[in-house]
Amino acid sequence: MIKLPEISKITTQKKSKHRFNIFLKENEQEYYGFSVNEDILIEYYLRKGLFLTAEMIEQIQEKDESYKAYALSVKYLSYRMRSEQELIDYLQRKEVDDTYIGEVISRLKQEGLVDDLAFSEALVRTRIQTSSKGPLLIKKELTEKGINATIMEQALSLYTFGKQFEKVEKLLQKKLQASSKKSRRQQMDSIKQSLMHKGFTFDVISEVLNNMELEHDHDEEYNAILFQGEKLVTKYQKKNSGYELKQKVKAALFRKGFPADLIERFMEEKLSEH
Repeated sequence: MIKLPEISKITTQKKSKHRFNIFLKENEQEYYGFSVNEDILIEYYLRKGLFLTAEMIEQIQEKDESYKAYALSVKYLSYRMRSEQELIDYLQRKEVDDTYIGEVISRLKQEGLVDDLAFSEALVRTRIQTSSKGPLLIKKELTEKGINATIMEQALSLYTFGKQFEKVEKLLQKKLQASSKKSRRQQMDSIKQSLMHKGFTFDVISEVLNNMELEHDHDEEYNAILFQGEKLVTKYQKKNSGYELKQKVKAALFRKGFPADLIERFMEEKLSEH
C-alpha cells in the first residue's frame, strides 16, 4: 500500500504572517513541502495529520500561485487605477505565468478593479483639469497604455470642442501677455506651433484666433523692431553700407514678420544717416 505524505507541521513565515510553510512527513522523514497563503490554508482546511495526494498538492500549489498573482495585482492597483495592459505588463515583469495572468485579469474585471473605460475616462478628466495637454497628446498616452480605439474614442468624447476652445483660449492669452522681442506674426506662429505640440488641432486653434479680439500694441511691437533691427544693422554693416545695407535690413525685418509701417518708421529713424 502506497503511503501518502502527511502534514507534520505548519509554521508562519517570518517575513509574512499571512503565509505558511507546510512540512510533510513520509517514512518518518520530515521535509519542507510548499508554502501557501492564509486563505488557501483555510479553503483546503490544511492541518497537521492531513494526508495529501500528489494531485492535491499540485492543485493547492496552482491555486496559491493564482492567489499570489491576484494579491500582487491588488497591491499594484492600490496606488492608482491601471489599464488592463499596464497590469499585464507588470505581472509579466514579475515573471507571473501567463495562465495565472489570464485568471487574475478575468477575476479583477468581474470585481470592477480593472475597467479600461473607467480608467480612460478618469485619465481624460484628470488631464483636462490638471494639464495643458490637448486631445491628441492624451490619445497618444492612452494608446501607450494599451487602450483600444473604441474605448479611446468614447473616453476622449469627454474632451468636448468647447472645453478645448476654453483651454486654448487661456493658453493663448497667457502666451500673449508674456513680453517678447519678436514680431506679432512671429509670436503668433510660435504660439500656434506650441499649441499643436501640446496636442490641439489646427481647427480649434484657428477657431480661437478667429474669435479673439487681439489687441495690437504698436508700442510693444516697435520696441521689438528696435531690438531686432539694431541687431540686424550691427550684423550687416560689417560688409554693407548705404542703400545695400538698408535693403538687407528691410528685407530681414519683413521676413521676421514686422508690418510695413513699423519697418518704414524704423528705417527713417534709425537708418536715415547710413
